[in-house]
Amino acid sequence: MKIVIIYDAAADDWSDEDIAQVLASVKQVGAALRRKGHVVQLVPVRPDLSWLAPCRRADVVFNLCEGVGAVSRAECLVAGALQLASVPFTGATPEVMITCLRKPMINALLDAHGVPVPRWTIPNGKRVPSGFPLPAIVKPAREDASVGIDQNAVVTTRRALGERVAKMSEQFDEVMVQQYVGGREFAVGFVGDQVLPVSEIDFSDMPDGAWPILSFDAKWTAGSAEDAGSQPVCPARIPRSLEERLVSLAREAWRTAGGSGYGRVDFRVDEQGRPWVLEVNPNPDISDEAGLSRMAAAFGWDYDALIMRIVEAALTHEQQFTVVAEELGNGVRSRRERQQKTA
Repeated sequence: MKIVIIYDAAADDWSDEDIAQVLASVKQVGAALRRKGHVVQLVPVRPDLSWLAPCRRADVVFNLCEGVGAVSRAECLVAGALQLASVPFTGATPEVMITCLRKPMINALLDAHGVPVPRWTIPNGKRVPSGFPLPAIVKPAREDASVGIDQNAVVTTRRALGERVAKMSEQFDEVMVQQYVGGREFAVGFVGDQVLPVSEIDFSDMPDGAWPILSFDAKWTAGSAEDAGSQPVCPARIPRSLEERLVSLAREAWRTAGGSGYGRVDFRVDEQGRPWVLEVNPNPDISDEAGLSRMAAAFGWDYDALIMRIVEAALTHEQQFTVVAEELGNGVRSRRERQQKTA
């Protein structure tokens, strides 16, 4: 097959290190596809839409584009352009990207379907209701990848809460306050219809006094104290009953979000053993060192197998979409034929 890999062409203020980090994942995926005998073309995405032409000539597009010019909200526009052009592509649909990137939207959707999410609110005029439970965590309402999350994100007093909301509101368009849930942190991954082994983040080596959270430094600053203190364990060493509960809730959350392709659902399990959904993450990092690859390895897939499974999920989704479209088209034609016969 001819496979085009698309990715963000970079912003003006990106450092060489930022660019290298994006290209590292692109090159890993490209190498895996080439090892399987596919013809691979790397295409950077820019606002001028010149990237779309080579995509339309491909058998499938491997979508690694997380934004345009580092604007994450443009991620869904790239997927939307591919969808409108009827190009098969890996990962989530634009609708799912929009829903999951907007934390209040996905939380409200999950809550309406009975999926447990920690209590949350959007500050009104930078004010939080006086009865909102503490401790709380303050985060950007429309960002992912732990952007805007550091050790000061968790607050324990009303004064600290107000100050953090005010500070974050200066940096981000919308801020969300969510009840902080202590306990253990888990993730459940999906590729197509396959559920991958449950993973846990072990926070036992976090610096003294640090909150056990996956901050931006913990995720992206290699060698930092929070990176060293938040180690993944996969498969998680948990009772079968908890594993089944997490998988069941993850399936429900992923289905409620309309998830397809590949993704991850993140949880906290509190001291009473109750799971709470923190995030639904379509198109998570799939570099060879990332969580989804680790889950795949625990399931018995090497990296090349993971990448090919993601491609197969994209093609299967495209075939299902085509069948539905054809059935809808046949239904339209049948109604027209009946109308013609009765005219």
